[in-house]
Amino acid sequence: MTIREILKMGDERLLRVAPAVTEFDTDALHQLISDMFDTMRAVSGAGLAAPQIGVDLQLVIFGTDEVNPRYPDAPLVPRTVLLNPVITPIGTGEEEDWEGCLSVPGLRGMVPRHTHIRYTGFDQYGDVIDRTVEGFHARVVQHECDHLIGKLYPMRIRDFTQFGYTSVLFPGLDAGDD
Repeated sequence: MTIREILKMGDERLLRVAPAVTEFDTDALHQLISDMFDTMRAVSGAGLAAPQIGVDLQLVIFGTDEVNPRYPDAPLVPRTVLLNPVITPIGTGEEEDWEGCLSVPGLRGMVPRHTHIRYTGFDQYGDVIDRTVEGFHARVVQHECDHLIGKLYPMRIRDFTQFGYTSVLFPGLDAGDD
Protein backbone atom coordinates (compact mmCIF):
# COMPACT_ATOMS: atom_id res chain seq x y z
CA MET A 1 0.00 0.00 0.00
CA THR A 2 1.47 3.31 -1.13
CA ILE A 3 -0.26 6.56 -0.28
CA ARG A 4 0.91 9.49 -2.38
CA GLU A 5 0.97 13.15 -1.37
CA ILE A 6 -1.95 15.09 -2.82
CA LEU A 7 -0.98 18.48 -4.23
CA LYS A 8 -2.91 21.46 -2.88
CA MET A 9 -4.40 24.44 -4.70
CA GLY A 10 -1.65 26.95 -5.32
CA ASP A 11 0.79 24.33 -6.58
CA GLU A 12 1.48 25.28 -10.20
CA ARG A 13 1.59 21.62 -11.23
CA LEU A 14 -2.21 21.51 -10.80
CA LEU A 15 -2.59 24.12 -13.54
CA ARG A 16 -0.86 22.19 -16.32
CA VAL A 17 -2.54 20.33 -19.18
CA ALA A 18 -1.70 16.63 -18.92
CA PRO A 19 -0.45 14.71 -21.96
CA ALA A 20 -2.22 11.59 -23.21
CA VAL A 21 -1.24 8.13 -22.00
CA THR A 22 0.59 6.38 -24.85
CA GLU A 23 1.50 3.03 -23.26
CA PHE A 24 -1.12 0.74 -21.74
CA ASP A 25 -0.86 -2.39 -19.60
CA THR A 26 2.61 -1.64 -18.24
CA ASP A 27 3.90 -2.48 -14.77
CA ALA A 28 4.51 1.22 -14.10
CA LEU A 29 0.94 2.13 -15.08
CA HIS A 30 -0.56 -0.65 -12.94
CA GLN A 31 1.55 0.48 -9.95
CA LEU A 32 0.49 4.09 -10.43
CA ILE A 33 -3.19 3.08 -10.54
CA SER A 34 -2.78 0.93 -7.43
CA ASP A 35 -1.14 3.86 -5.60
CA MET A 36 -3.94 6.17 -6.73
CA PHE A 37 -6.65 3.84 -5.38
CA ASP A 38 -4.72 3.45 -2.09
CA THR A 39 -4.44 7.24 -1.84
CA MET A 40 -8.10 7.84 -2.71
CA ARG A 41 -9.31 5.27 -0.18
CA ALA A 42 -7.05 6.66 2.57
CA VAL A 43 -8.76 10.05 2.34
CA SER A 44 -12.30 8.82 1.49
CA GLY A 45 -12.20 10.39 -1.96
CA ALA A 46 -14.75 9.82 -4.69
CA GLY A 47 -12.10 10.26 -7.38
CA LEU A 48 -8.50 11.22 -8.02
CA ALA A 49 -6.63 12.49 -11.06
CA ALA A 50 -2.97 11.71 -11.74
CA PRO A 51 -2.03 15.43 -11.78
CA GLN A 52 -3.24 15.67 -8.16
CA ILE A 53 -0.32 13.47 -7.15
CA GLY A 54 2.12 15.24 -9.46
CA VAL A 55 1.92 12.81 -12.40
CA ASP A 56 1.31 14.49 -15.75
CA LEU A 57 -0.88 11.93 -17.47
CA GLN A 58 -4.48 11.90 -18.68
CA LEU A 59 -5.51 9.37 -16.05
CA VAL A 60 -8.37 9.56 -13.57
CA ILE A 61 -9.85 7.04 -11.20
CA PHE A 62 -13.20 7.27 -9.48
CA GLY A 63 -15.84 5.17 -7.86
CA THR A 64 -17.49 4.41 -4.59
CA ASP A 65 -17.91 0.80 -3.53
CA GLU A 66 -19.70 1.85 -0.35
CA VAL A 67 -21.23 4.96 1.20
CA ASN A 68 -18.61 7.71 1.21
CA PRO A 69 -18.43 9.74 4.45
CA ARG A 70 -17.62 12.87 2.42
CA TYR A 71 -20.73 12.37 0.25
CA PRO A 72 -23.09 10.28 2.40
CA ASP A 73 -26.20 10.88 0.27
CA ALA A 74 -24.53 10.24 -3.09
CA PRO A 75 -25.39 7.16 -5.12
CA LEU A 76 -22.70 4.54 -5.68
CA VAL A 77 -20.51 4.99 -8.75
CA PRO A 78 -18.72 2.02 -10.36
CA ARG A 79 -15.00 1.84 -9.68
CA THR A 80 -13.38 3.05 -12.90
CA VAL A 81 -9.94 3.67 -14.35
CA LEU A 82 -10.21 6.13 -17.26
CA LEU A 83 -7.35 7.19 -19.51
CA ASN A 84 -7.39 9.83 -22.24
CA PRO A 85 -11.01 10.76 -21.52
CA VAL A 86 -13.30 12.72 -23.80
CA ILE A 87 -16.50 14.17 -22.35
CA THR A 88 -19.45 15.03 -24.56
CA PRO A 89 -22.44 16.81 -22.97
CA ILE A 90 -25.83 15.38 -23.84
CA GLY A 91 -28.30 18.20 -24.18
CA THR A 92 -27.93 21.61 -22.57
CA GLY A 93 -29.09 20.71 -19.06
CA GLU A 94 -26.97 21.83 -16.14
CA GLU A 95 -27.38 21.51 -12.42
CA GLU A 96 -25.53 23.07 -9.55
CA ASP A 97 -24.44 21.06 -6.55
CA TRP A 98 -21.83 21.16 -3.82
CA GLU A 99 -18.34 19.94 -4.63
CA GLY A 100 -15.21 19.48 -2.63
CA CYS A 101 -11.75 18.45 -3.71
CA LEU A 102 -8.82 16.68 -2.12
CA SER A 103 -6.60 19.43 -3.58
CA VAL A 104 -8.77 22.15 -2.02
CA PRO A 105 -9.05 20.84 1.55
CA GLY A 106 -11.63 22.16 3.97
CA LEU A 107 -13.74 23.97 1.39
CA ARG A 108 -16.88 23.30 -0.66
CA GLY A 109 -18.57 25.27 -3.38
CA MET A 110 -21.68 25.20 -5.53
CA VAL A 111 -20.54 24.18 -9.01
CA PRO A 112 -22.54 23.98 -12.25
CA ARG A 113 -22.04 20.81 -14.30
CA HIS A 114 -23.68 19.16 -17.28
CA THR A 115 -26.50 16.90 -16.09
CA HIS A 116 -26.01 14.19 -18.72
CA ILE A 117 -22.73 13.27 -20.41
CA ARG A 118 -21.13 10.62 -22.53
CA TYR A 119 -17.55 9.84 -21.68
CA THR A 120 -15.15 7.78 -23.68
CA GLY A 121 -11.56 6.74 -23.18
CA PHE A 122 -9.59 3.64 -22.30
CA ASP A 123 -8.98 1.45 -19.29
CA GLN A 124 -5.47 0.53 -18.15
CA TYR A 125 -5.31 -2.32 -20.68
CA GLY A 126 -6.20 -0.12 -23.63
CA ASP A 127 -9.78 -1.38 -23.88
CA VAL A 128 -12.37 1.20 -24.90
CA ILE A 129 -14.73 2.69 -22.30
CA ASP A 130 -17.90 4.33 -23.58
CA ARG A 131 -20.58 5.29 -21.05
CA THR A 132 -23.56 7.59 -20.88
CA VAL A 133 -24.26 8.80 -17.34
CA GLU A 134 -26.08 11.44 -15.34
CA GLY A 135 -26.27 12.96 -11.88
CA PHE A 136 -23.50 12.36 -9.35
CA HIS A 137 -21.65 9.96 -11.66
CA ALA A 138 -21.52 12.64 -14.37
CA ARG A 139 -20.41 15.25 -11.82
CA VAL A 140 -17.54 13.12 -10.54
CA VAL A 141 -16.26 12.40 -14.06
CA GLN A 142 -16.40 16.08 -15.04
CA HIS A 143 -14.67 17.14 -11.82
CA GLU A 144 -11.83 14.63 -12.20
CA CYS A 145 -11.35 15.33 -15.90
CA ASP A 146 -11.07 19.06 -15.16
CA HIS A 147 -7.81 18.23 -13.36
CA LEU A 148 -6.41 17.01 -16.68
CA ILE A 149 -6.82 20.47 -18.20
CA GLY A 150 -5.47 22.38 -15.21
CA LYS A 151 -8.84 23.42 -13.81
CA LEU A 152 -9.92 23.24 -10.16
CA TYR A 153 -13.59 23.43 -9.16
CA PRO A 154 -13.35 26.97 -7.66
CA MET A 155 -12.61 28.17 -11.20
CA ARG A 156 -16.12 27.04 -12.18
CA ILE A 157 -18.02 28.64 -9.27
CA ARG A 158 -20.40 31.37 -10.40
CA ASP A 159 -21.60 32.64 -7.01
CA PHE A 160 -18.92 32.96 -4.34
CA THR A 161 -21.54 33.45 -1.63
CA GLN A 162 -21.92 29.66 -2.04
CA PHE A 163 -18.29 28.81 -1.34
CA GLY A 164 -16.89 28.24 2.11
CA TYR A 165 -15.50 25.97 4.76
CA THR A 166 -17.08 22.55 4.92
CA SER A 167 -17.21 22.69 8.73
CA VAL A 168 -19.31 25.88 8.56
CA LEU A 169 -21.52 24.91 5.61
CA PHE A 170 -22.15 21.33 6.74
CA PRO A 171 -21.64 21.05 10.52
CA GLY A 172 -21.44 17.43 11.58
CA LEU A 173 -20.46 16.09 8.15
CA ASP A 174 -17.45 13.78 8.38
CA ALA A 175 -15.69 15.53 5.53
CA GLY A 176 -12.19 14.51 6.55
CA ASP A 177 -9.75 16.93 5.01
CA ASP A 178 -12.03 18.29 2.33
